[in-house]
Amino acid sequence: MHWELKARGVDLPDGLAVRIGERLGFALERFAPRIERVVVFLHDLNGPRGGIDKACRILVKVRGCGMVTAGVVDPDWWVAVDRATTRIGHTVSRSVDRRKAAWHLRVARRPTSGPLLGA
Repeated sequence: MHWELKARGVDLPDGLAVRIGERLGFALERFAPRIERVVVFLHDLNGPRGGIDKACRILVKVRGCGMVTAGVVDPDWWVAVDRATTRIGHTVSRSVDRRKAAWHLRVARRPTSGPLLGA
């Protein structure tokens, strides 16, 4: 699965990009045929001042479901990435399940007989 990393005002720790790829693969692997695009945004909200300010936001374009997003703010990059990737996996799963449920509901409501269907 291909993904993009957009980091603004961030000095990434060594290995963080690799960790993002691994976590995205784990969280989104089963949805790979439906996924059109994945973008990970990293942003240090307070810059060098420190604090709870490291934001990881993930956008996923899912075929049939539109854009799905999840984000986390944490003082540690590694924790923010782990929590955001877990959250996006759950969010994509819910979106796909809702889409399937809506489709099944539409199919169940179709008439099986009637004047237009030749019964």
